[in-house]
Amino acid sequence: MILYHGSDVIVEKPLYGYGKRNNDYGQGFYCSADIELAREWACKSLKGGFLNVYRFDTDGMNTLRLDERNVLEWIAVLLSNRTIRYSSPIEKRASEHIIKHYSIDLSPFDVVIGYRADDSYFSFARAFLSNTITVEQLSRALKLGNLGIQYFLNTPQAFEKLTFVESEPVFGEIYYPRKDAREEGAREQYYKLLEEDDSKGLYMSDLLKES
Repeated sequence: MILYHGSDVIVEKPLYGYGKRNNDYGQGFYCSADIELAREWACKSLKGGFLNVYRFDTDGMNTLRLDERNVLEWIAVLLSNRTIRYSSPIEKRASEHIIKHYSIDLSPFDVVIGYRADDSYFSFARAFLSNTITVEQLSRALKLGNLGIQYFLNTPQAFEKLTFVESEPVFGEIYYPRKDAREEGAREQYYKLLEEDDSKGLYMSDLLKES
């Protein structure tokens, strides 16, 4: 399959053991199967960036589809990896509960496929932790706006299966506004979702009561 990595630099040889440890799923290499999303992700500003293209041999890869599992497991992975400044004691307690009861060990998996926790999706997750939305609403929110599914290469074996094909420049004046528009569209749909009554849904407070 073909994977894309949007960046501010050309990455011909991704190296195992490099990268930030506090990314969504931990230290590894993050890609997309969607070329337009990768172009948008390359543009952190109007300055633009680069689209890196790779062939990825999936044969023999142990893969976890995190986007097809309980959304609470996705949150637990994020909370276990990302650096978070909690806005309240309730949010901190909720985070500790989610990590304790829903954490997944990603180490056996060569590839993890799941939602990318950009600003909008991460804010949706924090709304659930703060008891603002139900778990059902969160699951629906993560499908709003087509903000993207990412491929996380997690093991040396996965890195060995990745072959660089080419890179191309991505123009920020085109793709940075597109990224903003996509996020804004997701937020607008989210606000409409909040107007719906979900009195029978499962809130964070309900999970805490069960513990």
